[in-house]
This record gives sequence, structure tokens and C-alpha cells, in this order.
Amino acid sequence: MILTSDKFEKILFNFQNLKPILVVGDLGVDKYTFGDVKRISPEAPVPVLEVTKEWNKLGLAANVSDNLMSLEVPSTLCGVIGDDSRASLVESLLEERGLKTWGLVRDPSRHTTYKERVTTATQQICRVDYETKDPLQEDIARRVSTRVQEFSVNHSGVIIEDYGKGLFSEALCQKIIQEFKEKDLLVAVDPSRSTPPLWYKGTTLLKPNRLESELMVEALGYFKEKKLETIANILVDKLKVEKLVITLGADGMAMLDTKLGGDLKIIPTVANEVFDVSGAGDTTIAAICSALLSGATLEEAGWVGNCAAGVVVRKRGTALCSKEELRDYFQNLRKVIKQ
Repeated sequence: MILTSDKFEKILFNFQNLKPILVVGDLGVDKYTFGDVKRISPEAPVPVLEVTKEWNKLGLAANVSDNLMSLEVPSTLCGVIGDDSRASLVESLLEERGLKTWGLVRDPSRHTTYKERVTTATQQICRVDYETKDPLQEDIARRVSTRVQEFSVNHSGVIIEDYGKGLFSEALCQKIIQEFKEKDLLVAVDPSRSTPPLWYKGTTLLKPNRLESELMVEALGYFKEKKLETIANILVDKLKVEKLVITLGADGMAMLDTKLGGDLKIIPTVANEVFDVSGAGDTTIAAICSALLSGATLEEAGWVGNCAAGVVVRKRGTALCSKEELRDYFQNLRKVIKQ
């Protein structure tokens, strides 16, 4: 059952009182090159894009911090960038959004992740990626670990945002999880399908999508398991997870809270118009964690995350959800449910 308006407003009000959430993850920039195609190139059978607009947007884990900022929740971003012009672009974009840069570590041996999407009004033509996926060098990993330890003292929780770009190792994941759990703070993981799932063992909240959850249980030795309830129970048992959320796209969201009976619940999707799903997972975990820290149950937090995702998928590219947009979406949803 969808949460009440009073509870929803109480959760949103508490956003402004939260201590910062630490976001640790792979960082980058999403560039969008937009235009019109009116002809095919005479040089090769490819469309010629006549560019009308270009813009840069914080991407990957930086998009989680950006979403928290949009929801008026303070955060600190921690991760690795290169020592190149795009690293300066990351810092500039963070400063424009009022986000702190003191958690960034520069590594001259890496490219700053930069994804350029070339698109028209109707479709994406191609994507060009610039990135380094090699594991971190030991000295860089130590610097990241030290900063995480320093931040754990004055933050309300941590989101591990793993895009599989080389930032995380088992040692770093476990260090972050233990550092925050020892202080009885929330630890949330948005996993990568390429990371061994045992690296995330002991996290408070795990949020894979359906495909990621299937690949995780397969990596744990349960091949071709497709039953959602069985997948959820395996992940909770083998990874010692307290709360599990599996996003199901158009089918909604499945969740299990071991502190509240451990039964799998499914809430339906609330998106009635989908233009672009880019970054919707970042928005979802930002909203869910903010709600949990504001006193919501996991199911209530799921509704908040579901509504936030419903806002951003109606927009083009990696988008944000403001507190007002979230409130409007929720109120409209309640009206529809009452009809």
C-alpha cells in the first residue's frame, strides 16, 4: 500500500536535517551532442548529424551526489579522476552544482571517464567512451581508503556506487562496509554486474536490477536461477544483507527487509511515461537512502524511490528530480490510485 501523504511529507521534511551522505564510486562526465539528421554521409553509410546543442552533465557516481543535491540532501563525493582536462571539467561541474571536491583523488595514470552520447530527437546514434578500467595502483587505493575513513566520522551513511571502472577492490569494499557498520551507519551498494558479489558481503542495503541479481546468484554458484523470491533469499543469505531492493523496470520493484519478517514484497512501477532511463538507478538509490535515513521503512522508501525514478525517466538524458517534482509526482499518483 502506498504511504500516506502525512508520512511522505514527514520524510521529505527530514531530508533537510540529514548529516551528509558519503558517495564513493566511479566518477565521470556524460556529454550529450544533440542535432538533426537530414542526409547520409557520402564517405560511408552513416548519418550526418547537424549539431544544434551540446551539454555536459555529471555522470556515474557523481550523478548520485547530484541527485542528492537536487533532493536537498547534503553529500560528499569520493572517487578517482585522471589528471587531464576532463578531470578539471568534473571539478568545475561539481562546483557549479555546489558539490564539494575535497573527496576527489587525481591519478595521472588514468583517463577521466567521459561518455559522449550522439543523439537526435528520436534516437541515439552512437556513444563514445573514454575511460580507464584498470585496478587502482596501491598508493591511489590507500589515499581513497584514508579519505573514506576520515569521512565516516561526520556522515550519516555511505552509498557504494560501483560501475565496474576499476575503483573498487574486495579490500576497499570491505573497508568501507566495516568502517561505517562499526559506527552503526547505513551502507548501501548499487552493484556492478562485473564485480564478484562477495565483495559486497555485510552491506546494509543492496540494490541490483533484475539482470544484475541473476548474474550475482550465478556467480555464487546458483546457475540459471530465475525465480525472484529464490534469488532474493540467496542474496540475503550468502551476502548477509539486511535489506534488499531489486529494481524490475516496467514491473516495479521487489524488496525484502530481514528486520521486518523477511518476506519479499513487490510494488508496481509508477512511471506512466518513459522517455529515457539513463541514470534512473542513480536517482532511485539516492531517494531510497535519503528516505531510509529520514525514518522511512524499506517499503515506504521504495515508494519514494519509485516516484523519483518516475520523474527522471520522463526527461532527456541523465536527469535530476527535485523535491518539488517528487512531491507533485507523489500527489498525482495518490489521486490516480484513489480513482
